[in-house]
Amino acid sequence: MAKIYSDILFDFDKTLWDFDANSKETFLELCTFFELDKKDIKDFSAFFEDYEKINHELWDQYRKDQISKADLMVQRFYKALLKYGINDHELAEQFSERYLALLPTKTRVFPYTHETLGYLNARYRLHIVTNGFEEVQYKKIQLAGLEKYFTHIITSEKANYKKPDIKFFEFALAEINAAPDVCLMIGDDIEVDLLGSRNAGIDQVFFNSENTEHNENFTYEISCMKELTEIL
Repeated sequence: MAKIYSDILFDFDKTLWDFDANSKETFLELCTFFELDKKDIKDFSAFFEDYEKINHELWDQYRKDQISKADLMVQRFYKALLKYGINDHELAEQFSERYLALLPTKTRVFPYTHETLGYLNARYRLHIVTNGFEEVQYKKIQLAGLEKYFTHIITSEKANYKKPDIKFFEFALAEINAAPDVCLMIGDDIEVDLLGSRNAGIDQVFFNSENTEHNENFTYEISCMKELTEIL
């Protein structure tokens, strides 16, 4: 007999909202806006790849409370520029400010996101659980037209803990007033979303859109959002 769930928890970036595509589009637009080609950055795509590696490392530090939100927001751009010999903290601050303002206006979501959320919304309570910056995430959710599907939007800043900390998931369960055994977590990040929720006693769906190889045994695994309608 299939297990019965009442509440579905969704990660947001890279699960519903196509962060990689939206972030790259925003970043490249800002490279042009700030005329970085005049500062000897000729290949904006290569610059973006360098930035992504730095951003990933700093986000990992942020999740572990090794750096502050303010440091993360600026240092990721400062270190990327510094890699190209541009030691300009003011430019990094301006880049960060415009990036965070422009990024939420990008609305690309993964295929079948609206159709799947509409299907699920009629059957379950849906919630977003995210480590993203609160003021940015709310804008992204609203402008992408996704707010209507969700009962709760729970950020790490609201919880005062970050995924994969079990205390984040305990906070989320208390907020939605649900037991872990009737919840299902859907996310793209093995450590942050899936192992974190599993440690909290929540079943998991690995949204593996890039067909990443792994050795974990999750409750479910999908490569397309539409597959959720076959599970739930």
